[in-house]
Formats: sequence, structure tokens, C-alpha cells
Amino acid sequence: MQEIFVLAHVPTAPVNEGFLPAARALGLPVVVLTDCADAHRAHFASTGLPAYPDDVVPCDVFNPLAVIDAITRRGGGKPAAVFSNSDHLQTATAIAAAYFGLPGKDWRTTYAAKNKAEMRRRLAESGIDTMWHAVVCDATGLAALADVPMPCIVKPREGVASQQVSLARSHAELAEHCGAIWARHPGQALLLEEYLEGPLYTLETLGDGKEIRALGGFRVTLSPPPYFVELEAVWGTGLPASVEAEVLDTIRRFGIGFGACHTEYVLTPKGPRLIEINYRSIGDYREFLLSDTLQFPLFEQVLRLHLGEALPALEVPKRAAWIRYFTAQVEGTLRHAPAHSQHERDGVRLTYQPLRKVGDAIHLTNSNKDYLGVLRGSGPNTAGLAAAVELASSKLAWEIAQ
Repeated sequence: MQEIFVLAHVPTAPVNEGFLPAARALGLPVVVLTDCADAHRAHFASTGLPAYPDDVVPCDVFNPLAVIDAITRRGGGKPAAVFSNSDHLQTATAIAAAYFGLPGKDWRTTYAAKNKAEMRRRLAESGIDTMWHAVVCDATGLAALADVPMPCIVKPREGVASQQVSLARSHAELAEHCGAIWARHPGQALLLEEYLEGPLYTLETLGDGKEIRALGGFRVTLSPPPYFVELEAVWGTGLPASVEAEVLDTIRRFGIGFGACHTEYVLTPKGPRLIEINYRSIGDYREFLLSDTLQFPLFEQVLRLHLGEALPALEVPKRAAWIRYFTAQVEGTLRHAPAHSQHERDGVRLTYQPLRKVGDAIHLTNSNKDYLGVLRGSGPNTAGLAAAVELASSKLAWEIAQ
């Protein structure tokens, strides 16, 4: 039987609790290719997991040639699909899928989406959206820049999870923020770009290479600057349909059209402006919330696209969804933390997922890595769901010993 090859770096909940069970539901064997084989094998040594892969194969998954070689050496003929949900591995996955003549994303687009400087260049070159930006790798390069607009955003060129992202309000702060990053990671490529003022939204899409469809989006609440930690997201932007249509047209012109895509944008006085194009499913447990809210097997649907099936007509129900993240405020050792819980009443379903365990050392990063836990919920209306989220939140408490 043809196998689905899933490229993975470290073990993640979306793969282990979402896509692996989805592949099982489709009746297909799964092989995990990973550069962290021991970590994956340790995870799958646990009992009571929703699904297990048929094999875990060590592979330099960042190298598409190594991926092609690992699949070829299996000797099973043409794979059923080559897939990854990792930000870092979309390009290697796209190249390998193209080699085997399988449905997949265009590797040039995955590369441009992941490399934020290349995304800005491609948008400007196509006349879609022009924004001031520059790439610097050291203090000399930074000093050579002229007319840097203030305030400005500092972020790693290939960063994730809001790590090392900050707002510099002056040239002195800019030098300080860049210097702090280079002290830990000498020579790291940093993208500087103009700051976009306005509320943050997302657009979630699915495509089969011929048609791309918007599922909807979240309104996102961020921590106060200079950092940009996502604290809460509410499904249903409340924006005019024309705004989402404009964002959809923008990413289509960029080259997005296959599989899942998670796009972030700011609604400025001049209209929506792109922040990031993440050419994979939304993360931080919102993929599970989205699956609950949409009331169709989202993980399975994504895999079906990679298996070559056409995008079906998808009816998006009028349901509310809410997710809240609880972040550490101090460093130390986690002494007390709420356990996993699930509650359903009056059509409202709430799930609390702990992300750190008692005994963990907590180090503040001013990023999504500071999450202690996440509460997600869906229900028939926003008012009832909001009340349920507030009540559940009031019962959660953590103790961190400094």
C-alpha cells in the first residue's frame, strides 16, 4: 500500500494528535521522516496516544535531496503523499513532492513565504504591496542604513512564534534590540520593516491548486509593545466581506493556492496590509479549535488535498470560537499548574490544555514560548462563549517559585 510521508522536526501536537489520526481515518500507512528520530520514538513509546506512525525514519528533513533519497530507499514505489505542517520544512516538502509527481505547493512560493525579506521583495516586485524593509546581519550593516522609519519592527528573517520580534521606537532602541539578538546569535539575518498601526487579523484558507477558498479568520489580541505575544483570538473578524476578499486576492497573486495557509494582516486606515504568510495550517492549538468550530474533519481534509482530491464545497457553520493563552509573568520553577480539562454544556465546548508541567524551569522569552496553558472553546454564539471563557479562566491558577 502507498504510504504518506510526513516530514517533521520536533514532535508537535498538530501532527501527533491531528494529522496522524486523520491519516489513520483515511486508511493509509504513515512514515515520519525526521531529524529528531529519538524524540519522536520516545513520544510514540507512550500508551494511549490517538495514533502511531508505521515507521519513524531518521532523515535530514531540511535537505530535499535527503528526503527524496529516504523515500526512494523505502522501495515502496510512488508515495501516496509527501506532507509537512512545519514552517521550516515546507520548501523541502514541496521539492520532494514535485520530484515524485505528487500534488504539492510551489517551492518558490513556500520559500518566499518563509523568508520574510523575500516575501516583502516579491510583494513589491509584483506591485501588490510595497513596504520599507531591510536585512541586516551585523552592527556595521545596521549603521550603514539611512532613513530607517521609526518606529520599526525587528524580527528574524525566518522566525516563528513571535520569537525575538520587537518594536524599536528610536535608533538607539533599534541598535539595542539588534545587538541583544546578535549577542546570542552572531550574524543572524534580521528583517527591519516599517510598523503597521492597527488591529491584527488572520485569514485561513484551503486550496487544491485550482481553487482557493477562505474559511474565515480570527481577530487577535496582542501583548503591549515592544513585544507581540498573541494573548487571545476570536473567530469571526466582523469585517466587511470585501476586506477578506482583498486579502484572499493578495495571497492568490503572491502564489498561494494549495493546501492550508494561515495569513496575518493588519487593518490600517488604508486597508489590509500583510504581516506574514504562513504556508501551513494555523498553529498554537487554533487548528484544533478551528476543526471543532468548522465541524468537519479539517486535518483529514488537508491530507485529502495532498492526496490529489479536489476541494469540496465546504459549508462554514455560524459558530463562535475563542482561544485564550496564559503566559508566564515571572521566571522560576513551576510549582502548581491546572490539569487538562474538558467541559461541555449548553452547546459550549471548552478545553484547557496545559503546555508546561510542574517542575519545569520557566525562562521568559517575550514570545509564544512563554505560554503556560491554553483555553479554547466553541459554541453557538459569541456572548455565551465569552461568559464561559471568563468563568473558566477565573478558575485557573499557576504558582511559579522564583
